[in-house]
Formats: sequence, C-alpha cells, structure tokens
Amino acid sequence: MEEVTAWRPAVPGIAEVFHAQFVGHAYPMHVHEHWTVLIVDDGAIRYGLDRAERGATGGTVTLLPPHVPHDGRAATHTGFRKRVLYLDAATLGEHLVGAAVDAPTLPDPLLRHRLHQLHDLLSTRTREELEAETRLAFITERLSGHLKARPADPPDRPGRLADEFRALLDAYTRENLTLKDAALRLNARPAQLVRAFRREFGLPPHAYLTGRRVALARDLLLAGGRPADVALAAGFFDQAHLNRHFTRHVGTTPARYARLSR
Repeated sequence: MEEVTAWRPAVPGIAEVFHAQFVGHAYPMHVHEHWTVLIVDDGAIRYGLDRAERGATGGTVTLLPPHVPHDGRAATHTGFRKRVLYLDAATLGEHLVGAAVDAPTLPDPLLRHRLHQLHDLLSTRTREELEAETRLAFITERLSGHLKARPADPPDRPGRLADEFRALLDAYTRENLTLKDAALRLNARPAQLVRAFRREFGLPPHAYLTGRRVALARDLLLAGGRPADVALAAGFFDQAHLNRHFTRHVGTTPARYARLSR
C-alpha cells in the first residue's frame, strides 16, 4: 500500500513534513537542498549515500545532508513506513556535511523519541508553533552534538569547477540552460563539466537538475499551486513531464500530493 502525506508547518527551520508508506516504490539517485531527518516506524530502508550502501531501521535516526546524492528503497518485501523532517540548510550548517556523510545513522533513543514527539505535535495541525520550535531546538542541538563529535569538512574542498556548475544549475533551475551554454560561461569543455560534476557529486548534471525541479515543484504545491501551473513554474515542459518525474521521486502524483498536503 502506498500512502503519502506532506505539509509545510508554520515553524521556522522546517521546510516540509513528509510521512509515507511504500512497498514497491524506489527513489532514484537525487539530492535535497535541505537536511533530511528520517525515522522509520515499520520495516527497513536501504539507500546509497555518496557511493556507500547504508540502511535505516526503526531503532535509529537517519540524517542525510543537503546536496549529497542518495537513493532509497525497501529492504524487505513488506515495504516501510517513515516520517521525515526537511530542515533548512542553515539549521545545521554546511561545515557539518562531511560528518553526516561519514555517519548518517544515529543510534540515539532520546533523539528518536524527541522526533516522534515533534511529529505527533505537527500532525495535529494546531497553532502550537512555540512548542514546536522549542522541541526543534533540542533536536537540532542534539544533532549538532553528534556531528561535531566527528571531523568536519576541510575548509577548502576540491572540485571548484563542479561547484561553479552546480551554482549555475541552481540559478537556472526554471530555465533551459544547455550544457554548451554552461561550458561557455565556465570556460570549460562540456565533457569536462559532466565528468567534474559526476566525480564531485556522484550523479550526472541532468539528474541533479531534475531533482532540483521536483523539489521546487513540491514547494510550489505546498504553497497552493495548481499542478498545471507548477509544472511550467518549476521548469518542466508540461504537466505530463512533471507527473513522470514527480511520481518517480516522491512516490505519488503532484495532484495527490497537493490534495493530501491541504
């Protein structure tokens, strides 16, 4: 049985709450611009993160950093049920990305319990923003503590060309930027750009761009946009183009996602 619920609470720092139950759905390799904090309520998940195979089960908290490629699928034939918070990138800071890549699984019962409490509070859709912010503050403090116990990224990370290409894709998410145009802007060969991007981020530029457009579509749908309008606003050719990629990434159609979020 496939079920999805998503909404944006009026809580600073939380970009989206996402609850889902999947059996056969498999996420393609993609990235998020937010920190992904995930707990599994039933079943188990297998996922690849930065070229390493990982797993998520009910007794742990999974923390996936922004802009790092990952996929996901059920680890058993019965599927899985999960609850996710997408936190603004600034909540934890980019300097902690490396630590999260190295150890995305956090065996912390207290942290998991606090996340469960926050999800329960957010699910009531009541106007308890201050309580939610308070609970979130304790959660982010504990997450930061886990990450700071491990070495952070060095200040100067290699891959400047790949970083510049990613920034260009981010700036032109809604537009049709060609690889030739990007190469001219960055004074590089097209093949050189693709190789640098894939080596640095673990997925090809077109897959990254599709993921960014799906993320933008989610944001616009949560804000009340109609799927037909959202498709064009997010950079897709038409609604059918949006439907195909959105369903592959999110596990439900844009129309159903918008309806459930309201």
